Amino acid sequence: MRIGIMGLGRIGSFHAETLAGLDGVDSLVVTDPVAAAVATATERFGATVTDSPEALLVAGVDGVVIAAATDAHPDLILAAVRAGIPVFCEKPVARGVEESLEVLRAVEGSGVEVHIGYNRRFDAGFAAARRAVLSGELGDLHTVRSTTLDPAPPPPAYVAVSGGIFRDCGVHDFDIVRWVTGREVVEVYATGGNRGAAYIREASDVDTASALLTLDDGTIAVISDSRHNARGHDVRLELHGMKDSIAVGLEDRLPLRSVEPGTAFPAGTPHTFFMDRFADAYRAELTAFTEVVAGTRTSPCTVADAIEASLTAEACTLSLREHRPVRLDEVRK
Repeated sequence: MRIGIMGLGRIGSFHAETLAGLDGVDSLVVTDPVAAAVATATERFGATVTDSPEALLVAGVDGVVIAAATDAHPDLILAAVRAGIPVFCEKPVARGVEESLEVLRAVEGSGVEVHIGYNRRFDAGFAAARRAVLSGELGDLHTVRSTTLDPAPPPPAYVAVSGGIFRDCGVHDFDIVRWVTGREVVEVYATGGNRGAAYIREASDVDTASALLTLDDGTIAVISDSRHNARGHDVRLELHGMKDSIAVGLEDRLPLRSVEPGTAFPAGTPHTFFMDRFADAYRAELTAFTEVVAGTRTSPCTVADAIEASLTAEACTLSLREHRPVRLDEVRK
């Protein structure tokens, strides 16, 4: 199949490399305003270059991968849907909930599959955790803990337009908690602080945050996010049930140091980059998209799914700002 890629920044270039290595992908068509990025894609992958997203959509592509800036997501998704071309788009659907809902209304009933990128759904450990929950082997859950700790904060220009730590970072935790447990978030309470980079505070954001989520069956989920974790990129999930408890990310490359006497775990080199931690998940995610394009499966993460994670992020942002619990019903439009 022939896949188009809109946007060749860090994640777009990574997707181009992944797609070029998939057996089901014969050729790539790319577009990006940065000439150097386009030249690299042409040289490395033999990609065909178009001068605009509009030109890419009429270049005979079977599917489109959108890795452009967030502000461009809604228009690019809708353009591909109007052209009848299946879409993979990195999260989020749009910068705000109202615009995301506009995309949802336009996509519903179109018959065109839209797959939003939440890579943790394709990580082997998270998938195993979901199977454990659905099989009932853990019994009824009572506590979930989801952690995302970055080794260093993103640059000031990124932070200024990110929408805040819950919309940019915590949204991954919100999506995976919902996906693994099969439950919906009904209420949140969030807090946060700044212990590091001054430019994050100046952007009215926090560099470390936690949120307490109440799920619709009474399960409590504890979210912990930070821009500062010098030891590495730490992504984990704990699930505690009435019959058993399990963890995702508890492996030798876990960026955590034990001070228990005689304990050698973890013994490996810590993960330092999210693309390193989730390289296999990204490959599985894009493989799944090629199956969507081929018509052998439906979208594994729909626009509606992505909006639920964004609604939780909105509720947490409001809770952080107003120092109070917020029910999800408050932020639904």
